[in-house]
Amino acid sequence: LGFTAQRTMQAAQKLYEGVDETGGLITYMRTDGVSVSPEGLAQAREVIGKEYGPAYVPAEPRHYKVKAKNAQEAHEAIRPTNIARHPDSLRLESDLQRLYELIWKRMVASQMEAARLDRTTVEIETSDGLTGLRATGQVVTFDGFLAVYEEGRDEKQKGAEGDEGEDDTSRLPALKEGAKAKVDAIRTDQHFTEPPPRYSEATLVKKLEELGIGRPSTYASTLSTLRDREYVRVDKNRFYPEDKGRLVTAFLEQFFRKWVEYDFTAALETRLDEVSAGDLNWKVLLREFWQDFHAATQAAGELRTTAILDALNESLGAHIFPDKGDGSDPRECPLCHQGQLSLKTSRFGAFIGCSRYPDCKYTRPVASPSAEDGSAESGDRELGVDPATGHPVQLKIGRFGPYVEIAPPDGEKPKRSSLPKGWSPASLTLDQALRLLALPREVGVHPEDGKMITAGLGRYGPFVLHAGTYANVSDIDEVFEVGLNRAVALLAEKRAGRPGRGAAAAPLKDLGAHPETGE
Repeated sequence: LGFTAQRTMQAAQKLYEGVDETGGLITYMRTDGVSVSPEGLAQAREVIGKEYGPAYVPAEPRHYKVKAKNAQEAHEAIRPTNIARHPDSLRLESDLQRLYELIWKRMVASQMEAARLDRTTVEIETSDGLTGLRATGQVVTFDGFLAVYEEGRDEKQKGAEGDEGEDDTSRLPALKEGAKAKVDAIRTDQHFTEPPPRYSEATLVKKLEELGIGRPSTYASTLSTLRDREYVRVDKNRFYPEDKGRLVTAFLEQFFRKWVEYDFTAALETRLDEVSAGDLNWKVLLREFWQDFHAATQAAGELRTTAILDALNESLGAHIFPDKGDGSDPRECPLCHQGQLSLKTSRFGAFIGCSRYPDCKYTRPVASPSAEDGSAESGDRELGVDPATGHPVQLKIGRFGPYVEIAPPDGEKPKRSSLPKGWSPASLTLDQALRLLALPREVGVHPEDGKMITAGLGRYGPFVLHAGTYANVSDIDEVFEVGLNRAVALLAEKRAGRPGRGAAAAPLKDLGAHPETGE
């Protein structure tokens, strides 16, 4: 459905609370069970016979078992409380309608007769016999449960234009030998092998189930923790590892390998089941776990920081020190060409620095110097000259990321600005750098109090500011173009809503006027 775990749970809760004289719309519980009560099976078979005909009702009710480990099979499956309630007969919100329709279809389809398909190979030849085409697929002779539900079919059919027919490439129409084929179009396509796709929420949970890690009630919190701690970022519903996540993973694999192995967690779940069944003393389990784990934590705590960083340099070498392709040392400092690059730590987190510090002050973020779009962050470089001052404008890579700077005469403080998210250092132009360095800019005078409104870029993104109130701007480009009317509207919306970041909180108590200023 494209739902997040949280949205799905919220929608299910709303469905459950939609109670009338016959009870809620669906049974609602934390379960991965697939068993259905006899009353539910009988009702499903009755609905199938009435809606689709006797041919779609199997001779016996179908019973299922879960293959995943630690399944909560004591609970009944999530299903409609009244299967006779067809989705078309209900008027629900869009998300609720989609969720109820999914539950209803899967429940009904699970009790229908099996589909029957003929495996078919079709060979098409030109009249001169020089060109031949072959298609291998299936021909449906009886649709069975496919009349109600086919996993993935509906979603793929709703894809972008031009994707028609891709929802089931192995499905063939009914054909007869010797029939003539009409050629609508001929095209040639070149295809390349694609790497396996990154995990989404659904595929990661499926993998956890296969490995026997965790339980259904823990998966939502596990995925939330990955995002909340910024171990991963989500792009187009796919997980991409962040540097913080790579560092934590490398540290655990180096010093706590036993406890992060897949089979350890799965085996621990099995032993916990033995405790709950009364076959194992819980004190014995805790003692066996704590003895080894406590020794490992003590050993890691006694390590020097340099030893830990050396281990992480070795583990993450391919990511943070990629091969340059010319045979040179990937860890050679690009600034002084004498020191070695290494992970370093500060109160703001990890970064890459030169071993000759403080003689060489080269630093860059932990991320690989090759950007994901294939462009290289080549480090410090000059972008051009500021026409207003004649001073050079430089791009630099610091421990907190890339930034631009106008280099002033000796003794003056340089003006700097960090690059906003989405701006590639490799493709940065002088014009873009000058626009960043011109921030904050004055938008205009507020019509109510005559105070100036400014637009700028802060740690939380682009904003407009007036009298201590910050209002977020949706896009960095708007900061350079936002006008007075738009800025006033954004500030009014911010003040009308609840106090947020940058807005003054409501006072708990008025303590009186200041004796000197009267404020």
